[in-house]
Amino acid sequence: MKKLIWVLGLTAGCALGEEWVGAISESGCGLKHAAGGGEKCVTACVKKGAAPVFVTDGKVIRIANADTVMDYLGKKVKVTGKLEGDTVTVDRIEVAK
Repeated sequence: MKKLIWVLGLTAGCALGEEWVGAISESGCGLKHAAGGGEKCVTACVKKGAAPVFVTDGKVIRIANADTVMDYLGKKVKVTGKLEGDTVTVDRIEVAK
């Protein structure tokens, strides 16, 4: 029984993914918008072709499914997802407080 509970707990933890707080910036400005803000700048650059990126802990991280962050450009956010190398796949995103 203990083994079954451990396996269920492990599975539930994996399903939740990792969680980070940071900001959605764009590939040109990168760390410039690390604290959030700059919605107009980030939105304008993304419209011109720059890729949205996630900035956290002084690092610029690519976003595998960039369409999930388009409503959060330039904002401070909490992201839940899976990090592989320097790319995150976003499962959930919300404005950080």
